[in-house]
Amino acid sequence: MTRIWVINPNTTRAMTDTIAACAAAVAGPGVIVTGITSEIGPASIESHYDEALSVPGVLRAVAQGEREGVDGYVIACFGDPGLDAAREVATGPVIGIAEAAMQAASHLGTGFSIVTTLSRTIGQSAHLAERYGMQRFCRGIHACDMPVLDLDSDPNARKVVTEACREAVEIDGSDAVVLGCAGMADMCDEISRELGVPVVDGVSAATLTVQSLVTMGLRTSKRGDYATPPVKHYSAG
Repeated sequence: MTRIWVINPNTTRAMTDTIAACAAAVAGPGVIVTGITSEIGPASIESHYDEALSVPGVLRAVAQGEREGVDGYVIACFGDPGLDAAREVATGPVIGIAEAAMQAASHLGTGFSIVTTLSRTIGQSAHLAERYGMQRFCRGIHACDMPVLDLDSDPNARKVVTEACREAVEIDGSDAVVLGCAGMADMCDEISRELGVPVVDGVSAATLTVQSLVTMGLRTSKRGDYATPPVKHYSAG
């Protein structure tokens, strides 16, 4: 039995439910997917400040998972907050949804577009594309200018995101679209049918990446950068 925790780095439980359902839908037989809502941090992550404040909650969740024998983790926020630190803490693989989504999209065509939430997050997506060596595939990054929490509450959310994806494909001449927010995870299939191009949800991609690594018996290397952090005193403030 393989246990995967899908960690929502924000504190909004309704979003966790959506994320966990999408992850469970693609998980294979014998895989138990559990959605984990961060205990501390922002209600949504839409800035560098939000992202920084979300990291302690992510690391707390991973530490708890280690105590409970969890096999691997998905960080379900497109900023991949705390990814390197979580890999230091975890024994099993830790995958961020931006990393997984871009990698998956690069296999489906020669170029993809990213559609994110607010315009202010475009730069963060660009930094991640550079970090993951995806610049040659990423033809453009676009915002639907809808706050994260509105993705669940606004009845027009799917239409707004779909039209942003359509415009991105037309402007960039892309072969695929990467959805740049975990809150868009359940829109993937509908948008793909509407536009006629592959639309990649990072939650599903990351879940299957973790599942594959665990199945292959691979774990996070503890030699070098991802070695277990040295034991020391930390002040709570």
